Amino acid sequence: MEPIDLKKVKTYPIAERANKVNLASLGKPPRPGESIKDFLAGLPDFLAAKDLLTVARAIAAAHREKKAVIVAMGAHVIKVGLSPVVIDLMARGIVTHLALNGAGSIHDCELARFGVTSEDVSTGVKSGLFGMAKETGEFWNQAVNAAAAAGEGLGEGLGKALLAAEAPHLGISLLGNGAKLGLPVTVHVTIGADITHMHASADGAAIGQTSHRDFRLLAKSIATLGPGGVMLNIGSAQLLPMLLEKATTVARNLGHEVSGFIGVNMDMIQHYRALLWPVTRAKELGGVGYAFTGHHEIMLPLLAAAVVEELEREG
Repeated sequence: MEPIDLKKVKTYPIAERANKVNLASLGKPPRPGESIKDFLAGLPDFLAAKDLLTVARAIAAAHREKKAVIVAMGAHVIKVGLSPVVIDLMARGIVTHLALNGAGSIHDCELARFGVTSEDVSTGVKSGLFGMAKETGEFWNQAVNAAAAAGEGLGEGLGKALLAAEAPHLGISLLGNGAKLGLPVTVHVTIGADITHMHASADGAAIGQTSHRDFRLLAKSIATLGPGGVMLNIGSAQLLPMLLEKATTVARNLGHEVSGFIGVNMDMIQHYRALLWPVTRAKELGGVGYAFTGHHEIMLPLLAAAVVEELEREG
């Protein structure tokens, strides 16, 4: 058998070809002392870098147009030191609703009251003392019990309790700042999944009542998520994506459009549920979806910086 003859293959001028890469799309090397604005402008115009700036522009546009920017956030984001970054976005009025899981609320309370959090789980499980810090369990459960008695949500109750206690590090508390700003910070728990549920002061009925109210509050916020709004899930693989699914369903069931929004997932790896909510479902509901893979302590500050720079650029 003779090899195929290439002498007759058809060719055409490169000038007639559609190209995906050109000089204008290349990245620029960083320069000593350059601003974050220049650094962001020097990112290559491809893939995740391009998407990151697109999402930043969408969040900035949502803020300017007074549309919802709803953030669902797992506890690990707090544990890697990002509360101040999120609080800044809350204080600027960019984030309009923050939804935490139970662990996130616990880490937030410990940081606000004691300036430390995140124990050694391996050592604690072996000793049978994991999660048994007295002050943490008592404060969290008493605040939740009081919130239930007052007809408040779990997040609101914890935020008010931190304010009333004059927590020494209130400035870095998501819950405390939410209460001060009048911005909804809701807490969504799985009974038995958080360390505070192991304490004698835990009241399952109070936890369920207050967390269910927070679910309804989240659904109310999602009801305002029309075209141009943004829904982000950061660092939650299962619980918060499922929460977004049910809350969105309730809002749509009651006649709210909830379509045309931008859905974003940010995590260290991409999970099935988190890619569905909000990325795939945003597309199915007439919007756009983006997924970013990387460490939160790098990716979220980059996104926040890009949003702030975009708002400054627009003036």
